[in-house]
Amino acid sequence: MAPDVLDWGSAGDVQRWQGALSVMASTFLFVAGAVLLIGSAEKLIGYLAGAASRLSISVFFLAVVFTGIEFDDIVLGVALNLEDLEEVSLGLVLGTAISFTGIVLALAAIITPAAVRVPRDYLAIFAAAPLVLAAFALTTPLTAVQGVLLLGLFALFLGYILVQEFRRETPTFRSAEVCGEMVEGNARPDGESFSAEIPFAAARKRPGWANLGLAVLALAGLVVGAAAMSTGTKDILQDYGIAGTVFGATIVTLVLTIEDVFLTVEPIRKGVPAIGIGNVIGSLVFSVTAKLGVIVLSGGSIAIGPDVLRWHLPVLVAMTVLAACFLHTGRLKRWHGFALLGCYVAYWVVSFAVFDGVPVES
Repeated sequence: MAPDVLDWGSAGDVQRWQGALSVMASTFLFVAGAVLLIGSAEKLIGYLAGAASRLSISVFFLAVVFTGIEFDDIVLGVALNLEDLEEVSLGLVLGTAISFTGIVLALAAIITPAAVRVPRDYLAIFAAAPLVLAAFALTTPLTAVQGVLLLGLFALFLGYILVQEFRRETPTFRSAEVCGEMVEGNARPDGESFSAEIPFAAARKRPGWANLGLAVLALAGLVVGAAAMSTGTKDILQDYGIAGTVFGATIVTLVLTIEDVFLTVEPIRKGVPAIGIGNVIGSLVFSVTAKLGVIVLSGGSIAIGPDVLRWHLPVLVAMTVLAACFLHTGRLKRWHGFALLGCYVAYWVVSFAVFDGVPVES
């Protein structure tokens, strides 16, 4: 009998080929979604900032609103919850909250040490924010009632910042302040305009309606990217057999942290720390309140495991307080960054060695 030229091998070989193709497809979908999600989020923030540039609102408040409220995290967390991946979304909440000090602020201090002046009341809110998550964790499982309360707390935070910025004689990180002392003609001694150093300067030159239209397009890209990332996540979990919470707190968190690193390091490097510090403070407060609240409301009650109270939440509280102390000194120094990064690495070493690397159980 002539050999069958179409014979691809045994049934096991065919299944292995199919498995390999499935892994490649799910990985590509996750990576493509992550790239689109991060890029769209960056554009969305810029367009919204440009549309609001003519309002009499401080740069710090804009940073808290437009970078602290993480649109990509909201969409991704809700999508994961709707895909019955609550453990991934919970890992995402805690993982990103710890990463704001352990990675984002740490790298900002290491790469671009700079002077920062943050009001004491803002630092107090920043340091105390993880205690909100701790208090709600005691009432596990989290239900719609807690979700509404968490959203209300973040709304109160935004209202407080807005009122304080209007009351202050000099708003925190006002544009003219963070760019340095302006000289006549708003130009630097070397002839370069300060406006060139302000993030989203190009967006601010566009009409408000144009920025709003572009923001809608960016939002669409963000939704598509989050949906693709969610689908890729579910497929990866099935293909590799990875525990959902571990994946959410490590790989997914790392992807979303890239955006926050950029939004923190780049503005500080340009001499405009308002965007960077506002992003860190706003994002952490948002993560432990509104982000968790939206996720809870999108998918019903969520249970939190006991290891959270024994290890993961105390670490979050301690690292946030340490970061607040560093910011209170008025200057981010490189050793501050190395200290925070060292704490973050130690946290994961202990987590995997003692607690099996699972920050939240469902």
